[in-house]
Amino acid sequence: MTIILGLIIAAVSLIGGFSALGGKVTVLWQPWELVIIIGIAIGTFFVANPMKSIVDTLRATREALFNSIPKKRDYLDVLALLYALMRELRSKGRNEVEPHIENPQESEIFRAFPTVYRNRGLSTFVCDYFRLIIVGNARAHEIEALMDEELQTIHRDQMKPYYALSALAEALPAIGIVAAVLGVIKAMGAIDQSPQILGSLIGAALVGTFVGIFLSYALVAPIAHKVKGVREARLRPYIIVKQSLLAFMNGAPPQVALEHGRKTISAYDRPTIDEVENETMNSGGHSSEGVQDLKGAA
Repeated sequence: MTIILGLIIAAVSLIGGFSALGGKVTVLWQPWELVIIIGIAIGTFFVANPMKSIVDTLRATREALFNSIPKKRDYLDVLALLYALMRELRSKGRNEVEPHIENPQESEIFRAFPTVYRNRGLSTFVCDYFRLIIVGNARAHEIEALMDEELQTIHRDQMKPYYALSALAEALPAIGIVAAVLGVIKAMGAIDQSPQILGSLIGAALVGTFVGIFLSYALVAPIAHKVKGVREARLRPYIIVKQSLLAFMNGAPPQVALEHGRKTISAYDRPTIDEVENETMNSGGHSSEGVQDLKGAA
């Protein structure tokens, strides 16, 4: 909604200001200039990016338009899932937990938390590192180093749409100049016409420069930055998993380990200790000792 609202404000300010200055709004409508600019932009975008990145850019743009970032419910599901798995591992042992890790799509624990269950990348991330904990040979600092490497890889992949859109935004002013030059060439072909006709042709050519700059700085670049913000927010559940599991591996009780993950959440969306406590109770209960540990950590 903020993207649409922002574009409406920009368009109204642009057209209203131009009209107030005495300009004729109809002059700005040059469809063939738009065809040249948008066509070249799309063509160069396809040249610069593999098909996977193009598809992911469309997906990322949709996420940005709908502001598809994790909400408090998503964070609570992640924390509750981690608590359920850690509690199972502590109370029942490795053999009881392994079936949930090996086949999360059939696991009752994963199915109880649909926002994690539907996120294949996140559920795989959780399972991979719980599997390493179950194996028991890896040390906490080794797991942390491995997590950091994977998170960097995930971050690079998630940022590809941002870099692709940023490169397009940088190119659009130059593409607008190309369209303007073509318009000037057309105008020079009519140099023997009246000043009124020649002036309209030159004005139409300059619209190309205007459109290229406007699309770059008022549309594509802001959307690219929105994509970056949304994608970084969508990586936050992975950080929660990392911090919680590392604390658990270092000997923290499940409830205290959750607090390590909860503290990485932005204050705008961070659930309270009581909300996390209620969520873990609904996911299968917890010991009074765990509750006291959590409140003490706060």
